[in-house]
Amino acid sequence: MPRDIPPLAEVRRITEKKRDAWWTVMLVDPVATPLVRWTARYTRATPNQLTWGAFLVGLGSAACFAQGDWRWLLLGAVLYHVSFIFDCMDGKLARLTGTGSVFGAWLDFVFDRIRVLVCSIALMGGQYARTDDVLYLWLALAVASLDALRYIDSLEIFKIRHGMRKQIKARMRAARKAENQAELAFMEDLLRENPEADLETDRDTVAPLEPVAAVEATAAPGTPAATGTDAPAGTDAGAGAEAPVQVPTPRRPAVVDLHQEFRRRFPWWVRCRNFLQRHRIRAHLISGIEFQMGVFIIGPALDAVVATTVVSGALLLVFELAIIYKLLLSTRDFTRTINSFETADRFPATTSVNS
Repeated sequence: MPRDIPPLAEVRRITEKKRDAWWTVMLVDPVATPLVRWTARYTRATPNQLTWGAFLVGLGSAACFAQGDWRWLLLGAVLYHVSFIFDCMDGKLARLTGTGSVFGAWLDFVFDRIRVLVCSIALMGGQYARTDDVLYLWLALAVASLDALRYIDSLEIFKIRHGMRKQIKARMRAARKAENQAELAFMEDLLRENPEADLETDRDTVAPLEPVAAVEATAAPGTPAATGTDAPAGTDAGAGAEAPVQVPTPRRPAVVDLHQEFRRRFPWWVRCRNFLQRHRIRAHLISGIEFQMGVFIIGPALDAVVATTVVSGALLLVFELAIIYKLLLSTRDFTRTINSFETADRFPATTSVNS
């Protein structure tokens, strides 16, 4: 009996990421999301089973690559894309049915790395067997190395950014000991949740970080303090009337921008980023996904393995270097933010955290 699954529009909202690779948004989600809804409605398949399916289809793709002939390369490219669709479906199914697990995430990651390694060896090995050109052996090593570099680098950058956020939050909590103080938010989170926001004009959506100061209290409506009248002379304010209730004035969350210097140097990038995010496309245009698709789909399909591998690898390196440079500028913003807390400890009445 079919399970009760929401309509396709709701399934898209639940399963599709707010930001994703352009290859996924344009060429995978339109196929994967309806398939996930059908799978959840009519089958008992689990996310781990889809992960295994993606891995096995990926091995089939590698077997085709190893043949070396263009017709086999074309079939291998098609199978690799099918494998990637299954690879995206497992996470979507987990989000839709609530059946995700830590082990499933680990299995998905490991199988992805094995698939890339096996396919790179098979693709370049098949071309080497056909041409006796040693260049293909070097390309196999380069593909495996770049894939590993991409994921190691992303993991380390995530750890560094998480550490910076953790330190800033700890300093903010220490600085704001009074009750009902404004919470802390990060500019990149606000922009991620509000891709329509314009940093130059939308000051309500993206607010600057306010100075650390105590929250002002106001009296509740209807009390003498609120109405601006004094209690009658000789009358005890506590007799026959409730004492004024002090209501803290709500404050907007303080915002820390760890990409302030990057945006100052490249103001055009914010507009490009917002445009892409409005279409669910992340600004990192050439990531590990696009690199794999260039090597294992576009190259074999066009019978231009060397050219597409070199171009895809070069573009991946360019974007990775850009991310590293952005991290460098972010660490400078982090240092200034931490220093501003130390200054605020000495001059609490006049110092703002946003430098």
